[in-house]
Amino acid sequence: MKLSEKRVVFNEGICKSCGLCVHICPTNVIFLADYLNGNGYRPAAVVDQGNCISCGKCSQVCPDSVISVFRPVKILQTV
Repeated sequence: MKLSEKRVVFNEGICKSCGLCVHICPTNVIFLADYLNGNGYRPAAVVDQGNCISCGKCSQVCPDSVISVFRPVKILQTV
């Protein structure tokens, strides 16, 4: 998957595994990873970008601002 196709991107290096994003996600596509980041925390990640609805709730609740949400844009063509 290309970066431009991702809807949610986490800065895993500074995520502190608080889990707030996991609990607030309405589509349950966020989970805590099985590995540790450089600070010893299990960073949050998206298991299925295709089912993410880009609502932004995860980003709003993150105390460390590690989540970027991208919304797909439809481009209208003029004839």
